[in-house]
Amino acid sequence: MREDRDLTQQQLADHLNISQATYSRYESGNLDVPSTVLIKLSEFYDVSIDYILGQTNNSKRSNGK
Repeated sequence: MREDRDLTQQQLADHLNISQATYSRYESGNLDVPSTVLIKLSEFYDVSIDYILGQTNNSKRSNGK
């Protein structure tokens, strides 16, 4: 999704208030993504956390509020 939006790892890391190195480890699967970051990514991309985790092809995010 990051590449589809022509974003760099640094740009997304800045949005998440983490280092580019940490974001790179998340993206490569070398570091588990904390739930707080998953929530921020879900909100940023307006997709479900399940979609981010590859558990569904349905990107629709439930409102949950």
